[in-house]
Amino acid sequence: MALFNFGKKKEAKKDPACVSGCGCPAGEAEEITNDFCLDLNEGGICSIKVLGAGCKSCHEQYENAKQAVKDMGLSVEVEYITDMQKVMEYGVMNMPALVVNQKVVVMGKVLKATDVAVLLYKLGF
Repeated sequence: MALFNFGKKKEAKKDPACVSGCGCPAGEAEEITNDFCLDLNEGGICSIKVLGAGCKSCHEQYENAKQAVKDMGLSVEVEYITDMQKVMEYGVMNMPALVVNQKVVVMGKVLKATDVAVLLYKLGF
């Protein structure tokens, strides 16, 4: 019975990876490679995003992430996403959340700039 799409098989959909090998989805591969995708000698960090609702703590996390990237000398742009539909695509329920290379690494905490730098270093910088 195909009522309400029950009984139909879902097609597995694979997104092609970013040309730099960081594993970015296809929708962002063009944006990342054109703007700020890093070489593998810099650790392979393609994107850093802060997901939030626009509140004070979310904005503070965004500023701390930008400061950490600046202190580490990375040439990665930190993106601040407040669109709730995009936030929900990551499965985040507690904000702010920090996303590195399309993976949620922290949610529900405001990290200091030094803590963000330590986290990025552990992730492969």
